Amino acid sequence: MTTIAIIGAGKGLGLSVARRFGREGFSVALIARNQQRLDDLAATLESEGVSAAGFTANVRDAASLTAALEAATAALGPIEVLQYSPLPAKEFMRNVLETSVADLIGPVEFSIYGPVTAARHVIPGMRVLGQGTILFVNGASAVRPGGKVTGTSVAFAGESAYAQLLHDAVADDNIHVGQLIIPLGIGGGDPDHEPESIAETLWSIHSERGEFRTYVAPVD
Repeated sequence: MTTIAIIGAGKGLGLSVARRFGREGFSVALIARNQQRLDDLAATLESEGVSAAGFTANVRDAASLTAALEAATAALGPIEVLQYSPLPAKEFMRNVLETSVADLIGPVEFSIYGPVTAARHVIPGMRVLGQGTILFVNGASAVRPGGKVTGTSVAFAGESAYAQLLHDAVADDNIHVGQLIIPLGIGGGDPDHEPESIAETLWSIHSERGEFRTYVAPVD
């Protein structure tokens, strides 16, 4: 049995993705900062017949993220799918004229250093498996920067560039890298933006291995 590791797992999209992949026989590693919340999510999944466990990590701390991924592999099995989808902090979203160099440190650590740390850790194992998928989940500012969300706009642009370069670099290893853009955020009443629908889209990106970038809806 192989594992999907969901970095930034929560009760919305993370839980829906865990259920979707769990139905296909994946074990689920839930990675976030709060162990109690992770344990509650894992208990819910276990009650539904999905093998799951939670592992704490701060994506801005490379050592803790690496340790969580190592613990997940030891407990649940090799990681075949990695999803990087933590929710950016509100303080990352400042007006461009109010954004200082110091204000960009957090977003860059969160959306560039974190993905690089995670990807570099799981790719060797995916090569051993002979297959793998790395999923990047971002908002609209990843492809259309917004002056009121400068930190995420700058950092998501870097994450997008890294993800696309990675897509090209590991394709010959049968590892698919895909990015999903969610323009209107998760939930809010639009059926295409509900967690269950997005989880289905992420499953399709993994199983169909199409283009690098997929949009939940067009970016206005």
